[in-house]
Amino acid sequence: MLWKPLFALSWLLAASAVLAADEPAQAAKDEKPAARRTNRVRVPSRGQPNSLGTPLQDAKYWKDALVPIKDEPGLPRVLLIGDSVSVCYTLATRELLKGEANVHRIPANGGTTTKSLQEIDGWLGEGHWDVIHFNWGLHDLRQLAGTTLEQYEQNLRKLVKRLQATSAKLIWCSSTPLPGDVPRSAQQTDDLLARNAVAKKIMDENGIAIEDLFTFAKPRLAKIQMPRSAHFTEEGSKVLAEPIARSIRQAIRSPNR
Repeated sequence: MLWKPLFALSWLLAASAVLAADEPAQAAKDEKPAARRTNRVRVPSRGQPNSLGTPLQDAKYWKDALVPIKDEPGLPRVLLIGDSVSVCYTLATRELLKGEANVHRIPANGGTTTKSLQEIDGWLGEGHWDVIHFNWGLHDLRQLAGTTLEQYEQNLRKLVKRLQATSAKLIWCSSTPLPGDVPRSAQQTDDLLARNAVAKKIMDENGIAIEDLFTFAKPRLAKIQMPRSAHFTEEGSKVLAEPIARSIRQAIRSPNR
């Protein structure tokens, strides 16, 4: 589909709040990826009201989440797959499941489903996974670098099939809400809900557990989401980690299929 230049520009401006802290998504043909540090989300500095804050990708809880971990023998292996929102709740999830599971994550922002189809084999590796907790959605809202709803469904079905081949217990996580204080981003909520609905349909068809993080986060946004951003504060990410850890714990303890 062809997009008029002015419409495309308005989308890119609106989407910056959603994607600013992320690695560039897989670019569409003839599209030049945006500079990595352009419009990056910043974490407010505590006690320094006049500070610009720390870029999210430089925050300790972001950087530490991407460091590979060494398995503790005898514990189940869990893999987290998702975008920057999932990067931010990785450490908190790992801490909540300390002594119960080895919680790994992919070593990057998962980006779009198109990008992930190219990367998924490398992310899964050759090791055994007991539980895989996964999400794709926010990046697929992007025009040019994103996907149509139909493409999203096709890609997600392929990714689910690949994940099922691991024999791991799977948990789908719905995409979290867009910021209500950015009008152009908030206008994309219907598109986000449509993708969450398509994902739910796929998961229901395949008997895959669903973590409805959208519904969990929505009434809490004022307290846990960063201003004018789809990302969450460090404390907010800890709040998101609570239901995630519960669902993983339940999957670990449930009888094998």
